[in-house]
Amino acid sequence: MAAFKLAHLSDPHLPPLPKARLAELAGKRALGYLNWTRNRSKYYRREVLDALVADMQAQVPDHIAVTGDLVNLALEAEFAPAQRWLAGVGTPELVTAIPGNHDAYVRATRHRFVQAFGDYLAGDATSGNGAFPFVRRRGPLALIGLSSAVPTAPLMATGTLGRTQLEAVEKILVDLSAEQAFRVLLVHHPLHSHSRHKRLTDSRKLLSLLRTHGVELILHGHDHVHSTMWFEGPDRKIPSIGVPAASALARGRHPAAAYNVYAIERDGNAWRCDQISRGVGDDMHITEIGRTRLM
Repeated sequence: MAAFKLAHLSDPHLPPLPKARLAELAGKRALGYLNWTRNRSKYYRREVLDALVADMQAQVPDHIAVTGDLVNLALEAEFAPAQRWLAGVGTPELVTAIPGNHDAYVRATRHRFVQAFGDYLAGDATSGNGAFPFVRRRGPLALIGLSSAVPTAPLMATGTLGRTQLEAVEKILVDLSAEQAFRVLLVHHPLHSHSRHKRLTDSRKLLSLLRTHGVELILHGHDHVHSTMWFEGPDRKIPSIGVPAASALARGRHPAAAYNVYAIERDGNAWRCDQISRGVGDDMHITEIGRTRLM
């Protein structure tokens, strides 16, 4: 049997930003809008995102995971274009999406992600009601979707899971332990961060659960860089992988847009997982930029 191919991209920050109404540009959004117009609009480009998605689709993945920040300021006018974009990536059967902090940028629209993309985060036992965590079974995979997206104060980009989600994910992990499934945890924020204003505030509690119950792979976004971290599991270390922003040109320490494909298959009593990274080069062509055996 051929390996199951899981593609992962994150942080499309869908450009361009629609025109905002003056009433919407207060508090945190005012700073975010200023940052977009003076800075981010130069580096987050729709042609980059479209090229990356086209290349990813050409790899014919069996499933695609999108780990948040589809929009920028969570303006009401951003969600319809983001819906059309995600529909172009794939159907809800083919694509799983979770929210990032920009998708819950302010309290007024914090629930719009679930309303707009409910079919893409509907667990197998639910019908798009937006409950987190959720579980989706695709081939040998059990995709576990979390939401770390919460509105925060200006200049803060932290995430929080909360006690309810943590208790629910523990039950999910216990239930899955009796099955032969390749468990993939999807969360927007990385489980370790050196930045106090960008961290997952209750990551220690989640890491404690993973030390006891384990998963095979963690996928995240948020930091806009290639990242591989290893965390303790019950039997072996767990790889946690982040990717650059999917619409980004290279700037400073942030690389150009990229995505990963994971080829996953059973190898006797163990799993085999190969990671292939593809990204935007200097000539705007998408090429393979790395290949790694994770297990």
